Amino acid sequence: MCGIIGYIGDKPAAPILLQGLRRLEYRGYDSAGMAIQHGATMARIRALGKIENLATCLKTETIPGTVGIAHTRWATHGGVTKENAHPHTGCHEKLAIVHNGIIENYREIKEHLGDTHTYESETDSEILAHLIEEHFHSMDAKDSVDALRLAVEQALTHVRGTYGIAVMHKDIPNCVIAARMGSPLVIGIGENEHYIASDATPLLVHTKKVIYLEDGEIAQITKDEIHTFTLQDDEVEKCVEEIEWDDEQAQKQGFDHFLIKEIHDQPTVFKDAIRGRYNVEDGTAHLGGLNMTIKEMQSINRVILIACGTASYAGMIGKYAFERLAGIPAEVDVASEFRYRDPVLDKHTLVFAISQSGETADTLAALREAKRKGAFVRGVVNVIGSTIARETDGGTYIHAGPEISVASTKVFTNMVAILTLYALQFGRLKRVTPATGKRLLTALLEIPEKMNTILAQKECINDMAKKYSSYEHMFFLGRGINFPVALEGALKCKELSYIHCEAYPGGELKHGPFALLGKGVPVFAVMTKNQLYDKMRSNIEEVRARGSRVIIIATEGDEQAKELADDIIYVPPTMELLEPLLNTIPLQLFSYYISLALERDIDRPRNLAKSVTVE
Repeated sequence: MCGIIGYIGDKPAAPILLQGLRRLEYRGYDSAGMAIQHGATMARIRALGKIENLATCLKTETIPGTVGIAHTRWATHGGVTKENAHPHTGCHEKLAIVHNGIIENYREIKEHLGDTHTYESETDSEILAHLIEEHFHSMDAKDSVDALRLAVEQALTHVRGTYGIAVMHKDIPNCVIAARMGSPLVIGIGENEHYIASDATPLLVHTKKVIYLEDGEIAQITKDEIHTFTLQDDEVEKCVEEIEWDDEQAQKQGFDHFLIKEIHDQPTVFKDAIRGRYNVEDGTAHLGGLNMTIKEMQSINRVILIACGTASYAGMIGKYAFERLAGIPAEVDVASEFRYRDPVLDKHTLVFAISQSGETADTLAALREAKRKGAFVRGVVNVIGSTIARETDGGTYIHAGPEISVASTKVFTNMVAILTLYALQFGRLKRVTPATGKRLLTALLEIPEKMNTILAQKECINDMAKKYSSYEHMFFLGRGINFPVALEGALKCKELSYIHCEAYPGGELKHGPFALLGKGVPVFAVMTKNQLYDKMRSNIEEVRARGSRVIIIATEGDEQAKELADDIIYVPPTMELLEPLLNTIPLQLFSYYISLALERDIDRPRNLAKSVTVE
C-alpha cells in the first residue's frame, strides 16, 4: 500500500524523488521520507503527514547527491511517528532501506539479532535493515556492489512475509539493491540513469522502458547497468518492456480532481476495452487472451470470479452474464476468504482473478490456490505487466489507462464490459444465437454515447448531492443485476464522503433493515425498466411508507417514477444485462459531489490505499 521511488544517475536525486513521491500519493500514506547518498556520506530526511511537509523540510535543508531512495508509509507496524517513517537505517546509519509489505517473522529475527542492535522504531522494516546490516558485516570483502547484493540475498533467505525493498549503503556508493517478494517493484531504464518504483506511474515522466521484478528476484542497479539474480544467486536474464500509457494520461487534464476526470474518461476507455474484441455480424466476442481451445471452453461447467472491493462487484455482474448468456453456473468469492474455505476446484472450473492493479495480495493468493487445485485461471486486470497478468495462464487487459484516484470508477465499467464479452464468447458456444449476440453487441456499442448523456447531467446531480450532504446515514437499493450497482454506489459514497452507507437487495429490507429507516436515512434506489421493475417499485413504496426520502435512478420516459421520488436521475434505456454500465455513473457522480460539498480529500480518502499489497 506504501510507495517506493528510487533514482541513480547524474542528476540531483532529491527533486526526482520528491516528484516521484507526489505521483505515488494516490496509494495512501501517513508519512514520507528519503535518503540520499553523496560520495561517502548519506543524509536522511523524514516528515509526517503530506508530502508537502517533506518538501518544506527540503527547502531549508539541501541534500546533495545523485543516488537516493524514498518512501510514502501507510502504518502497519507502529503508529504514525517520525521514528516509524521510512527510510530506516541500521545501527551505524550506513545502510538505508525502504520497504513495502509485512515481515511476518520480524520478532524471531529481532530475537536472533540479540542485544547488539539498537532500534529507533516499532516497525518490522527496521528489523530487516538490521538483518541486512548483520550479513553485510560478515562479508569478507565489504567494498563491492556484489557484497551488498549478497548481504541482501542472505538476509532475505531468513525472511517470511512480503517485501518490495530498495537498499543503499554509504560504503558502496553509486549502487542500489532492489528485491521483491509479493510486493511489486519496477525498474525504469533511462540514459545513464535508472529508477526504481513500486509501480510505473512515477516513471512515466522519465521513461517508458521498464523491467518488472518477479517474486524472489534481486536487482543490482548502478547508473550504467542492471543485473538481476535469484535468492540462490543465479543470474536471470530480464526482458525490457514498454509502458503503453503516457504521462499526460496520468494527469488531471483540467479537472479539479483525478476522480472526476476518470469518471469522464469512461466513454473513451470503454471503447478501448472492447475494440477489436467482437464481431457484430457473427454476434460473438473473441478475446484471444483466454488461451483456451474450443474443446477446453466447452468442458467448463463452472465459473468462479475472485476479487476484492469494487472488482468483486464487477464480478457479481459478470456472474449474471455468465449464467444468463452461457448457462454456466457462476459464483463470486471475495478473494480474502476464498483460499480459507478450502474451495472445491477441478479441471472443468474456470477462475477469473479480477484486479485493477494486478497486485492485490488477497487476489494473488487466491489465484495461486486455484492453480494448485488444477483449475483454469485467467486474469482481468488493468496494469500491464502486473503480477496477476504474469502468473495467470491468460486473460485480458481492460485498457482503462492509469487510474490515480483511490476510489475506482472507470476500471469498474471496463471490468463489467470485459466479463460481459467473455460471457458472450462462451454463450455462443452453448446457447446464444447469432441474432441475440448481435443485439447485445449493438447495444454495447451504444453505451459510450449513453454514458455521455448521463455525464451531461452532472450539474443537476451536484445540486442534488448538496441537499443530502448533511445526512449521516444512507441506504442503497437494487434488485437483480442492479444489486451489485447498489453495492458499488454505497462503497463509493462511504469511501469518498465518510457517510455511513449500506446496500441491500430491495427484497431484503423487510428482513431487518426496515428498523433503520426514517426521516434521517435517505434511500438511493435503482429502478430502471427491466423484469424486476414492479418488484422494485413495491419496495420503494415500502420505503416511502416509513418516512425516508427517496432518490431514484429511472429509465428515460418513466413518468411513474416521479410519483415515488423526492429526487430523480434519468438514464437512457439499454438491455438489462448492460444496465450496470449506465446506472453506476450517476452513483459515481453523486458520491463525488457529496464529497466535494463535505470538503473531503477526494482522490486520497483517509485510511485507504489504491493498491492493497498486504493481507
